[in-house]
Amino acid sequence: MESSALQKNIVLTSEQEDAAQLIEEWFFHLSNRIFVLCGYAGTGKTYLLDYVVKRLGLAAGKSAVFVTPTGKAASVLLRNGTPAGTLHSLIYTREEEIEVDENGEVISERFLRFVRKDKISEEIQLIVVDETSMISDETLKDLLSFGVKCLFCGDPAQLPPVGGTNTLLSYPCATLTQIVRQEEGNPILRLAEAARTGRAIPYGEYGEACAVIPRRSFCGERRGRLLLEADQVIAGTNRTRAMLNREMRELSGIPREALLPVDGEKLVCTLNNWEKTLGERGDLHLVNGIAGTCYHIREGEDGLASLDFLPDVCGGRCAELPFDAGVFVRGEYFHRYAERACFMEGGKLVHENNFDALRRFKVRREEMINRFEFAYAVTCHKAQGSEYDFVIVFDESRCFDDGKSWLYTAISRARKRLLIVR
Repeated sequence: MESSALQKNIVLTSEQEDAAQLIEEWFFHLSNRIFVLCGYAGTGKTYLLDYVVKRLGLAAGKSAVFVTPTGKAASVLLRNGTPAGTLHSLIYTREEEIEVDENGEVISERFLRFVRKDKISEEIQLIVVDETSMISDETLKDLLSFGVKCLFCGDPAQLPPVGGTNTLLSYPCATLTQIVRQEEGNPILRLAEAARTGRAIPYGEYGEACAVIPRRSFCGERRGRLLLEADQVIAGTNRTRAMLNREMRELSGIPREALLPVDGEKLVCTLNNWEKTLGERGDLHLVNGIAGTCYHIREGEDGLASLDFLPDVCGGRCAELPFDAGVFVRGEYFHRYAERACFMEGGKLVHENNFDALRRFKVRREEMINRFEFAYAVTCHKAQGSEYDFVIVFDESRCFDDGKSWLYTAISRARKRLLIVR
């Protein structure tokens, strides 16, 4: 966020200045703890947050903390120079529960639960929550229980959280609708606006870096070249996603018989593992939606394998992560949520219930079994909260009840180049 108006003397739009004054009045003079700032793509809402925090005389990461619902959303702020973490890391602690009998014998499987913290740092005067549309009402209730003022920011036109509801953005205190000067004429934002308002988007080229083409014409050498050039491909259905992942692996020169990932392939985590921290500060976790690159894949027993994972959101490689190989070799997972793998002396990797192996070898360590899938192509929900330079969208918005939000969210993932295939 080093491009803030305070540092480069960029003049705010009238909407942004009005919003900044309202936030300032709310923070210093009003007793209610909630301020909701809404804004569509390209209106400079995230940029305004950084500006306002400085205008209030607060220090980012200390008296004002920036949080997001996911690690990948936090990485967008981190990449722009704003210290950020996840909402879960700020307000919850993780507890592992094991039920035992009177003799201390385990009688039920362990599971992980989140417990709201009793308190957070007294230094915090303001919690800035970005990507609010992805946070459920239940989590919002826990956040507000700490009594700290919260500035919520989000895009009301984006997809709602999976398996939950978010009503907060329905009651904005200020809404940004005007495209900021440096984004005026951006064809990606024009198409996003068309999708948001339900207007038809005809086939054709929109500037040099944006186009909408029929699916039947997206073929041959051009198709292969563009698929490999894209930073992210977004699909609507899992069927299309799986087909594209198979195709792009072949285009990358990976033989069909190589069912498990190979070195350098792009994967996405599909299961929350709150035990595995990422980054130097440890306030990001290996959770659903974190994408990265895999290395050193090693097959184990009992449908398990392990890999080294380099997440996109931060530096630092996660070594020897056990994962469920089932989805790669037979299309479905072998193991249930929260089951664990044991790393044994002698290099073996086995399931925690492999009693023969446990008797023959000493357990070196055990970890939760992770889940990964190929991420050349992902669904729109997996891409939400992230940004990419070049995005290809396979428009399957017709498959969704709220097709406008789906297409708007998919289009607004692109920063510089966009190709919509319909």
